[in-house]
Formats: sequence, C-alpha cells, structure tokens
Amino acid sequence: MLNVAVIGVGNMGKHHARVYSEIANLVAVCDLDERLGKEIARRFKCKFYPTYKEMFAKEKIDAVSIVVPTIYHKKVALDCIEQGKHVLVEKPISNNLEDARQMVEAARKKNVRIAVGHVERFNPAVQKLREMIKNKDLGKITTIVARRVGVCPPQIKDANVIIDTAVHDIDVLRFLLEEDPTKIHALSGKAILRQRDDYADILLKFDGTDAFIQVNWITPVKIRSLAVTGTEGYAELNYITQELTLHKSNYRRIDDFSDVVKFGTPKEVKVSIKNGEPLKNELMNFLDAVENNREPLVSGKEGLKTLEVALKVIDSCNGS
Repeated sequence: MLNVAVIGVGNMGKHHARVYSEIANLVAVCDLDERLGKEIARRFKCKFYPTYKEMFAKEKIDAVSIVVPTIYHKKVALDCIEQGKHVLVEKPISNNLEDARQMVEAARKKNVRIAVGHVERFNPAVQKLREMIKNKDLGKITTIVARRVGVCPPQIKDANVIIDTAVHDIDVLRFLLEEDPTKIHALSGKAILRQRDDYADILLKFDGTDAFIQVNWITPVKIRSLAVTGTEGYAELNYITQELTLHKSNYRRIDDFSDVVKFGTPKEVKVSIKNGEPLKNELMNFLDAVENNREPLVSGKEGLKTLEVALKVIDSCNGS
C-alpha cells in the first residue's frame, strides 16, 4: 500500500485526506493553518507537519495531493517532484502555460507521475455518457449545452469563473468528444465581484459539434447539468445526482423527395448508473497509475491542454 500525504487541507484538501485514509496509507497532512492541519490529522489518524519540506525529511512518502491555491501549484509541485514524489495537482494545473509546461517536463525528467484533479471525468454518469457517445447511441452529436452556476465559493480568491469553474466543463467536453475545439467565442463580465469575472458564456466549435457553456457565481441555486443532442436522441445529465436520462428519437421522413420529417413519441430511458464518489475514483486512478507505472486518466499533458483552451476563452472575452 502506497504511503501518501496531502499538502493543503482546506475546503477540498480535507476530502483528499478523507478518501486517502480509506484507500491508502495516509501518513501525513500539512498546512500553514496549524489549527486546521492538526484537526484534520486527528480526524484521519495521521501526522501533521507545518511544512512539506519537514514532512519529506521525516516521513517516507510515495505520492502527494497538492491542494493549495493555484498560484502556488508550480512551486509546490516542482519541490515535490524534485524529491521524487508522484503528484496529483488540483485543477487547474496552473494559471499559465509556461508554469504548467515546466511541471510536466520536470515530472518527465524525474520519471514520476503527475495527474491533474479534473474530477468530473470520474463522475460515473459522465463516463457512462462517454460510452454512449462512442457507441453512437445518440447518433451524430450536434450540440452540447453545459450549465455550471451557483453562488461564489468563498474559498476561491485567486481565480475568475473561467479558470476555476468553466475549466470543469471544458475538460468534460474534451473528454466526451476526444478532441480539442477549433473555434472559440466567449463573453464574460463582473456582475457582483469587482476584481474578477463572475459570469461567462462560452461557445466552442468542435468537428461537427457545437458546445455552449454557461458558468456564473451569481445564480442563487446550484445547477450542474449537461444536455447532449444527437441525430438519434437526446441525453440529460445531472452531475450532482449522477442521473442520466436518454430520450431516443422516433422519426421518419414523409417521402424521399422533401425535408418533411414526422416525429413520434420519443422513448425515455433512465440509464442505469452505478453511483460512486468521483473524488474516490480519481484518487484510485492516480494511485493505480503510480503502482503500475502508467499514465493516469488526466495526465499532466491533459491538464495542460485543458488549461490552454481555458486561457483561449479568456483571450476571446478580452477581444484577443
């Protein structure tokens, strides 16, 4: 069993610690907030260190989750990689491409695994939808609409809504369609926040598929949904409940010489999903990649590609 640690045990990091305590040997956690760090260490029966350098000096650690603010990802990741530790960096991999490239290259040189925490890929409903798309259950995919809206998360202080929130859906679209967008058009603005964009509407053009992403931190209710339209059906996905509903098209042409199409009642199917915690699936995939010396589902290169699209979205919003 691998010895693991978590660097940063705030809002998301504490969940990494919880899951690791169930699936691996959680040796230690570290955080600048000593009170918080000691509480998490007590809760999950591991050691606490105020710095990761002290932790590495005193403990044998194989792999770490880095769950610190995005602006510190590069420094912490490079320090861990230099020590020969396999790393999972929470999304996004960085806030700029140069830092992300340095992290990926450092991991390659040290022959350690680097994964990026795009957790929605591990949602069982998303993985089932990807399977359905690959099997052509929906026919040719024409349109995908994603909505990820809600109130502003108080712990996010160093990123706008595109880098923090839309990056989830950008990554899911890349995962579902297995390609990168060829055209990007986006608008964003500040509705409530003064320093950072808190809403954005994003149109991505893929090969034969148009995708629309709506994200904001101003809607008073939390919505996490995805709708996929194809020539043979329509699917609705709820990230929160992990429900996936398929509406199978039922239509026929009136004759061979016109565009008149008659639609019948669609067949509705509640797709069977074996529910599971996406974060647990993600961390298990990371540890499996480390133990078996193979690429994780969301490698550093994959995280880099998703970040590149997100930054192009920001450029489009700025008129570049």
